[in-house]
Amino acid sequence: RLRLHDGKLIKDRRYHLRTYPNCFVAKELTDWLIDHKEAPDRETGIRLMQKLMDHYIIHHVCDEHSDYKDAKLLYRFRKDDGTFPLTKDVKVFVRGQSLYEKLVSVEESILKVREENSVKYQRTFLGCEMIDWLVQEGEAENRKEAVDLGRALLEHGIIQHISSRHHFSDSDLLYQFWINFRRRRRLTELLNENSSRALSESPDSPFCLRKLNPDPGNTSFLSVQTNKEIKIVSAVRRSSITSLSGNSNTYFSPAPTLFPPVAECNPKSVLKRPVTNEELLSPGAPYIKKTLTIVGDAVGWGFVVRGGRPCHIQAVDPGGPAAAAGMKVCQFVFSVNGMYVLHLDYQTISSLIMTGPRTLVMEVMEAIE
Repeated sequence: RLRLHDGKLIKDRRYHLRTYPNCFVAKELTDWLIDHKEAPDRETGIRLMQKLMDHYIIHHVCDEHSDYKDAKLLYRFRKDDGTFPLTKDVKVFVRGQSLYEKLVSVEESILKVREENSVKYQRTFLGCEMIDWLVQEGEAENRKEAVDLGRALLEHGIIQHISSRHHFSDSDLLYQFWINFRRRRRLTELLNENSSRALSESPDSPFCLRKLNPDPGNTSFLSVQTNKEIKIVSAVRRSSITSLSGNSNTYFSPAPTLFPPVAECNPKSVLKRPVTNEELLSPGAPYIKKTLTIVGDAVGWGFVVRGGRPCHIQAVDPGGPAAAAGMKVCQFVFSVNGMYVLHLDYQTISSLIMTGPRTLVMEVMEAIE
């Protein structure tokens, strides 16, 4: 996706008097895959893009085609229009990747090659070392929260005990990152991941996510874009996953895919009508300002920001930290950690939040009922 943005294949395109932002032409992308050695021929390129559609990574801009056609049709990455299904599982996966990048980029990293019982293990660390590091870097408020984060990472197959005999704990047991996030992956690897067994044998796969005892039941969590022609999308938490026969790992079971087929199409904004900054800030306007202090948990803060100038709260996870702090849908974001943000778009605000401290201080404005 980033390479396509850099190469200007992804851009705003006009068709039938309407502009479609951040999209690409399927036929041009197939050409690009072949030119850049990502696919040996057009048939393979089509199969690769269909895989991305099946994983809810790309979709047709109007959701009129459920399959990828090698034609002059417009498609878009869901991450570019806000319809990417950001489930709790995906949040843990992204958090694990972020921690890994941070660990490997520092000098004197706790990640080392270590030997145990005459076997060398890559990307290893002691449980207590990881706890110390998480607390020291502000990734966790205390040791208990750090342990909870470590257990979540292990249950999702991102880290593991070197012999898979122990869950994560604040101890001198040896663990390792099971996924090497820095290994260069090629799209053609997707075509070898047709079964759960193939996935279990490919720990470096970006589509391999394993979890023990996932939360039962369904939960609606909106992901939205800023244009008006949008419909509801529902994110469903996976039910319990059955272990593969012959899998000896006690603490997590392989799942056949990272993203289950749950997203339907583009969701609708929760705002009844557009609101401008001038309207929010005008004297006597029917809005009040509130300050919220949100302490992130192991998987984030539990809300979605969308829109721009001003941005608004599109969704709040009822069981998340944001809801506990008093955040509500339709509030407008005034400041983030002391920085005035009414003039920013939601991508910039999201970046400020993700790169900031675990304790988030936000000023929001809400309508007086």
